[in-house]
Amino acid sequence: MDPELEAFIPLLPQLDLNDPVTARKHFAERAAAAPAPDTSDMEVEDRTVAAGPDVPVRIYRPHGARGAVVWLHGGGGVFGDLDTEHPWAARVADLSGAVVISVGYRLAPEHRFPAALDDAYAVLTWAAEHAAGLGIDPARIAVGGHSAGANLAAAAALRARDERGPAICFQLLNQPGLDDRQETWSARKFTDTPWFDRAKITTAWRHYLGSRPATPYAAPARATDLSGLPPAYIATAEFCPNRDEGIAYALRLMQAGVSVELHQWPGTFHGSQALLSAAVSQRQTAELGAALRRALAA
Repeated sequence: MDPELEAFIPLLPQLDLNDPVTARKHFAERAAAAPAPDTSDMEVEDRTVAAGPDVPVRIYRPHGARGAVVWLHGGGGVFGDLDTEHPWAARVADLSGAVVISVGYRLAPEHRFPAALDDAYAVLTWAAEHAAGLGIDPARIAVGGHSAGANLAAAAALRARDERGPAICFQLLNQPGLDDRQETWSARKFTDTPWFDRAKITTAWRHYLGSRPATPYAAPARATDLSGLPPAYIATAEFCPNRDEGIAYALRLMQAGVSVELHQWPGTFHGSQALLSAAVSQRQTAELGAALRRALAA
């Protein structure tokens, strides 16, 4: 474990996903106590995307931005919203120079699969159809997110390919949760890792799927054909149950002819880059922004 990160482990909040309402409340309180991000160099606007039901979004528009990313927050699909994601979304916009469209998708277990994916896909479609009004280039729209949000980004890319939907130029998958089966080495061995362990991941999948079997749109690792998908940046954390499924997905994408940049961060755990004072966290975050900047610069 990176020593800077290890020092913070006793201070990490313990969220009980078996009680989603309380978990959301505690996570929101902790996020609200964090310093507000500096958004003076960008426009920030709350809007609603007409769908069924409507989806709230928060748009971060750095000056001169032309590329955009539909950004999907983490939280196991159970907690998180536009406000708790505000610092991260602003940081991504600042580091990438891209328009960030942060999505307030519906949460499980009240809204199980495919509700969150439907919301993410509706926003992606809206962004492509309204690119001119949003001041973005329709050829430079990416999808991205962290953890459960990365799952939704990967699933949206699969769905857009299958349905001949919006053209996605890039997918950024940060510590993605892609496989409900939890059969990889890391999923079986990392049962007591900091912040997000096997038990929490099992609970999150149960909330998300309910009694329904997983499809590739729910668990993208189940997709048998990964050809024709957009280029990807995939980042994994060393001490994360999701580590090996992210690496396996990157390898399968490459074997299907998809260009992939894979970064495995040593000494880190799931969500540890939220500990911003650590040098490794600063490198991780800078790389996310740089990867988006490169992908959307063409």
